[in-house]
Amino acid sequence: MSYGNKQYYVYIITNKSNKILYIGITNNLRRRMYEHKNKLAEGFSMKYDLDKLVYYEMTEDVQSAEKQLKNWHRKWKLNLISGFNPEWKDLSDFK
Repeated sequence: MSYGNKQYYVYIITNKSNKILYIGITNNLRRRMYEHKNKLAEGFSMKYDLDKLVYYEMTEDVQSAEKQLKNWHRKWKLNLISGFNPEWKDLSDFK
């Protein structure tokens, strides 16, 4: 890790039926997924029961990465997820 730069994660979560997508950012993916899974993160993800991590990437340019993904069409997001995680498994089972 370089000095002065902080690592962030841009991530996509969904519900059990993979119908609704949510893009978020965090500097601690493990903690954030714990919050989503335990319904500690109020708002959109809690309302739609989104707690299945299907995509993530590390970045130092958090605003640019998040804005880019949020502006993507749904089909592009689905293709991104399928390329990264073809079976749409929950990736939040951190070891």
